Amino acid sequence: MSREGRRLRPVDLARGHGLSTQAVRNYEEAGILPPADRTAAGYRAYTPRHAQALRAFLALVPAHGHATATAIMRAVNEGAVEDALRRLDESHAQLLDDRRTLEAVERALADLAQPSGDEGGHATSPARPPSAPTSPPAGGHGTDATFIGPLARRLGLRPATLRKWERAGLVRPRRDPKTGYRVYSAADVRDARLAHQLRRGGYLLEQIAPLIEQVRAAGGVEPLRAALDGWRDRLSARGRAMLSAAAELHAYLSLPD
Repeated sequence: MSREGRRLRPVDLARGHGLSTQAVRNYEEAGILPPADRTAAGYRAYTPRHAQALRAFLALVPAHGHATATAIMRAVNEGAVEDALRRLDESHAQLLDDRRTLEAVERALADLAQPSGDEGGHATSPARPPSAPTSPPAGGHGTDATFIGPLARRLGLRPATLRKWERAGLVRPRRDPKTGYRVYSAADVRDARLAHQLRRGGYLLEQIAPLIEQVRAAGGVEPLRAALDGWRDRLSARGRAMLSAAAELHAYLSLPD
C-alpha cells in the first residue's frame, strides 16, 4: 500500500500533536480536514493527506489566528485555493500594517525624548492676541502647565487643532476655575506631542486615540517602551510562524488529490 493510501485512525493523528481524538473529529466536521473514508465497520479511516492537513492547520493558527486558519483550510479543501491565498495575503498585509504602526509609535516616542522646543510644524504659528495669557497663574497647576496658545505655538499648530484633538479624546486639559481657560498639564503636553508626531506620520485620529490610551495606562512613555519591545517580539514571532505555516500549507497543496 502506498504512503498516500496508508490508513490512519483518529488516535494516530491525535497522538502526534497532543490532541484528543474528539478534536480530530471536530476538525473534520469543521472542514479543516478533508472528509475521511469509512471502514466497513463505519470507523473513520484517515491517510497521510489528512495528517498533512492537520499539520498545516496547526501551523497556520499561531501565524494567522484560529478563525483565519480555519477559513484557509476550508477554502483549500473546497477547491477554492485562490480564496485561501487571498486570505493569506490579507493576513500578511495586516502584519505589515502592525509593523508600520509600531515603527510610527517608536518614532513618536523618540521625538518625545527631544527637548520640548524641538518640534517642527507645517502650520504657520498664529499670532497671540495681546490679552491671551502665556502661562497659568500660580496655584495648583504645576510648573510645566501651559495654556492652549503657547502649546499650539510650540507644536506649530493652530489652537483649533488642539480643540479638535480634545473632542477626539487625544488631550484632556482641565479648565482654570477662575478664568475658564484650558490648562494643559505635563501629561497633556506629552499626549499632544505624541498625537502631533503620529498625525505627521499619516495616522487618523481614531487610530491615534487607542495609542494615547496605552501611554496613559502605562503611566507614561517609559513604561510603554517595554510594552513596545514585547509588541515587536510578538510581531517577529508571528512573521516566523507565517514562514513555517507557508511551508506546511505548500506541502499540503502539493499532495496529489
